[in-house]
Amino acid sequence: MILYNVTVKTDHSIAEAWLQWMKQEHIPEILATGCFTKASILRLLEVDDSEGPTHAVQYFAESKANYNRYLDKFAAELRKKAIQKWGEKFIAFRSVMQVVD
Repeated sequence: MILYNVTVKTDHSIAEAWLQWMKQEHIPEILATGCFTKASILRLLEVDDSEGPTHAVQYFAESKANYNRYLDKFAAELRKKAIQKWGEKFIAFRSVMQVVD
């Protein structure tokens, strides 16, 4: 199992709208690619929220091949849509992990 984690800090001005967009549009679009089996949104605690909240969005893929297919066929367009919608009011950091247990 592969875990694709996207950590996102949003500006206070878009925080609530961004969260709704993630739940109603973005995550369903990513899951519709068939590359991931499920997703979770987590709010980071004990971090500096003075500029806005930080969330980790975790997507679970059955294999590295499925994750690679997402990168090759879907990631660029979906990232572009996020930038078009939210501009510079968010920053994202991505990491990929293998579930060991």
